[in-house]
Amino acid sequence: MATKALSFALSLNDLTNNHFSSNTPHTAAKVSVFTVKCSSSGGGERPWKNSDARLVLEDGSIWKAKSFGASGTQVGEVVFNTSLTGYQEILTDPSYAGQFVLMTNPHIGNTGINFDDVDTRAITRRLRQDGSLIGVLTTDNSRTDEELLHMSKSWDIVGKDLISGVSCKTPHEWVDKTKQQWEFSKVPGETFHVVAYDFGIKHNILRRLASYGCKITVVPCTWPASETLKMKPNGVIFSNGPGDPSAVPYAIETVKNIIGKVPVFGICMGHQLLGQALGGKTFKMKFGHHGGNHPVRNLRSGHVEISAQNHNYAVDPATLPEGVEVTHINLNDGSCAGLAFPAQQLMSLQYHPEASPGPHDSDYIFREFIELMKQGKNRTKGRLHQLSTAHALDA
Repeated sequence: MATKALSFALSLNDLTNNHFSSNTPHTAAKVSVFTVKCSSSGGGERPWKNSDARLVLEDGSIWKAKSFGASGTQVGEVVFNTSLTGYQEILTDPSYAGQFVLMTNPHIGNTGINFDDVDTRAITRRLRQDGSLIGVLTTDNSRTDEELLHMSKSWDIVGKDLISGVSCKTPHEWVDKTKQQWEFSKVPGETFHVVAYDFGIKHNILRRLASYGCKITVVPCTWPASETLKMKPNGVIFSNGPGDPSAVPYAIETVKNIIGKVPVFGICMGHQLLGQALGGKTFKMKFGHHGGNHPVRNLRSGHVEISAQNHNYAVDPATLPEGVEVTHINLNDGSCAGLAFPAQQLMSLQYHPEASPGPHDSDYIFREFIELMKQGKNRTKGRLHQLSTAHALDA
């Protein structure tokens, strides 16, 4: 799985406040310890285990928990997701590399079955107030709280190249379509060759492209632009992916060398890379957008879509050059959610049109990419016709 599991029962009934001892380097840190309280009316050995794991956040709070599925120690950025369902897709999404995912909807299982279990939204409230926090999750009892706090304060997700760890290593063809029982759109019959840059691409993006009649070649994140252009694709897609877009200058350079030569479509990380390649800037959001219920307005049509989102960075539209159009905005905070640059045959979204999990309001975006590639085909045919006519006149 691409994501570190963060699912455990918490209790606020045994809240205690402690300070680290004065002979440690972290004397200013205040620790709030949250433990699981289990009660039994009879004596004897309990049929369940007591808390055996700790989540230590960089703000000094410590959350005791019960682990399952894995053991060890891991550091990452803690983010919360508000999706109502689809945790299987969320936990296997490569865009969450380097992060812990905190589920906030009770139907997914963040609340217990008795009054001794309090839901994990207590952590979510901290993240909304203070922003995303670095945390260490461990089942190793030999590590002290001070050590774990030091780990959380010593690691940062900013500036780290995380896409190289989730990208494919060699080019390959993708042929699987959306299964018939899940298909909900009438797809075109024309075939388009699309090169998809794998920055952590979700399989359902590839399935939707295949369902819309695309022949897809998936390439690694370091694949040279010159090799892509040799394939003579009808279009190029820059996929979603984890982490900081500023940490992957090689990807930005690749995007620069492809823009304007073929129609391009960026999703999430791809959207941010396009923004930087055009000369714009990106910034880290307080706690990002993670969930399947984010309202977005299409500024061209005026329609509101409920979208699936997963990102901690955004493009600053004020830094983009003339000619770039903001096509979508997030209605929760007004941030840029989509771009278009018609003169360069470019379009992008900050969220997931394949929406797996999530609503299908934005699936039409794939049709718009198909139309963009059709226009590109017609432009190419027109140029070839002009060249042919010119040669004939010269003869």
